[in-house]
Amino acid sequence: MFTQTNVRDIMNLGDFMNKIIFHIDVNNAFLSWTACEMIKNGEEDIRNIPSIIAGDKQKRSGIVLAKSEIAKKCGVKTAQTINEAQMKCKNLKIFKPDFKIYKYYSDSMYNILCEYSDSIERYSIDECFLDYTYVQLLYGNPLKTAKEIQDRMYNELGFTVNIGIGNNKLLAKMASELEKPNKINTIYSNEVKTKMWKLPVQELFMIGRRTVPELNKLNIYTIEDLAKFDKDILKNKFGKFGIQMFNFANGIDESDIAKDYIDYKGIGNSMTTNVDIKNREIAYKYLLSISECVGKRLRNEKMYTQCINVNIKDNNFQVTSHQRKLINKISNTNEIYKISKELFDEIWKGQSIRSFGIRLDKLSREEDNQISFFTQEKKTKNKKLDEIIDKTRNKFGNNTIKRAVFLNDNIEPILNNKN
Repeated sequence: MFTQTNVRDIMNLGDFMNKIIFHIDVNNAFLSWTACEMIKNGEEDIRNIPSIIAGDKQKRSGIVLAKSEIAKKCGVKTAQTINEAQMKCKNLKIFKPDFKIYKYYSDSMYNILCEYSDSIERYSIDECFLDYTYVQLLYGNPLKTAKEIQDRMYNELGFTVNIGIGNNKLLAKMASELEKPNKINTIYSNEVKTKMWKLPVQELFMIGRRTVPELNKLNIYTIEDLAKFDKDILKNKFGKFGIQMFNFANGIDESDIAKDYIDYKGIGNSMTTNVDIKNREIAYKYLLSISECVGKRLRNEKMYTQCINVNIKDNNFQVTSHQRKLINKISNTNEIYKISKELFDEIWKGQSIRSFGIRLDKLSREEDNQISFFTQEKKTKNKKLDEIIDKTRNKFGNNTIKRAVFLNDNIEPILNNKN
């Protein structure tokens, strides 16, 4: 495996070499990866038929996660219900997500990328950033190497990727979104005005649908409008996020490749209920089930979290969420559950709930907590208990160990689906 370290040791080039960052993004990941696995088993390529990846229709979690191009042309959209999708596409075939398969292909992609650089950030299950700054001395033209990586993904693993190239992570990600599928695009710093400024402001990374109307009120409709707007006004209206938007619009991003993070977007799970929930104690049980799942996933990856987000969706499909940044990094299920309950209590106003979600962010592999002598013993006991439970569930299945609170309930004691 090649490492950049040797190059850095031989030549101190960091001061005058422009950064070169790749953003590698799998095209239609869940559908493509399901298709790749089915083709291995001699089945048809579901990318060439009207098809979707979706959850369990009977449990109200039947939401479209991914769709084929043919289904898309019929009007099927991500996040629609299965019923809505079937109304638009009569011959639609439905396949359930399989996250073990998705993890396999994600890891396989990562392993190929490791042959080109030792500085890689797994931004999500289907996206990676790769620092090409130093390895260009050995591999040469970035476009040539990007094409080689793209070809290897298809020839060796069976799926296509978009690759964006830029002088920072923002520009690389924006470049990978310019044209799809199976494309390679660049947005270098000197191309920001010609390639990025003409885009609608909602296409700028990190700008959500709630922010767009607020920007439109300021007569900001394109990225160029935002880039030329008064920075002080943006700061007064949006705080630090206003400055970040202004910098991004001008192609400025000083963030580094986060090698310690397995998934910068975090680990999350959600559960759609069979009936609307109006009782706090029952809601707590759903939060416990999800806490069990995200905690297990976190520990399986040997990770710790320093930020927990809880979201609920009511029966009018209105989503409310709240997060808390933590002083210490944690991975214990009971701690995750305790904080999740507190966050839930802060956002729930008595409305009927149809789904719950918990997300763990600010992930890292280091547990650098400042804990007292008096809490160390309890922490050690909790850690050992988690290890025993995880080991048993990983070997014999999630339902081999249940908390007593779930014995007489229809609620899953530990959730199985991921997002």
